[in-house]
Amino acid sequence: MAEVMQVEGVAAGGLARKRTGRRRFYRWRVPSAYAVGLLAFGLARPTHWSLLLALGFILPGQALRLWASGHIEKTRCLATGGPYRHTQHPLYLGTCLIALGVAVAAARFSVLLAVGAYLAAFFPYVIRSERDFLHRSFGREYERWTAEVPQFLPRLFPAGDPGTRFAWRRVLSNREWQACLAPPAALALYQVKESLMAFL
Repeated sequence: MAEVMQVEGVAAGGLARKRTGRRRFYRWRVPSAYAVGLLAFGLARPTHWSLLLALGFILPGQALRLWASGHIEKTRCLATGGPYRHTQHPLYLGTCLIALGVAVAAARFSVLLAVGAYLAAFFPYVIRSERDFLHRSFGREYERWTAEVPQFLPRLFPAGDPGTRFAWRRVLSNREWQACLAPPAALALYQVKESLMAFL
């Protein structure tokens, strides 16, 4: 019995250390985002056409994030309406589209690689953490929803019960308007750099 308890204690300790390591790694998410942003601006060689092409990714991505944020009542109910009938993570999908658009605007493959590496490093942890939280919070309701809706890549036709409806008050309370400012700011900086490069 003592040996079993000892083994369980070692396993629990290992799990705790693993979780602590993940949390420490996650703390680098925001500083890393700034670093990638500075790298992208430094390496960028934007053109008129790359900026226009970027809008083809940024605008749908931002629209998807706005649509999703209008269904979120954090910790109060499970969002299952709107884009959540097509994918479990429309906010993250929208963010990926926006990030891809910013990388396309830079017109440098190295920037695309840096953005891809950032997303690959941090998004799986974020998605896994959110999945665990929602499962603990909503149990069977969450299980039924995830059984019908794909995790990331959206399905063409909606599935599941539209349990939530879009509301602008949710967009405001979730402060999505702040996130809306980042892509135009990035494109504006790229535009300034393009103008300076043309002048010089």
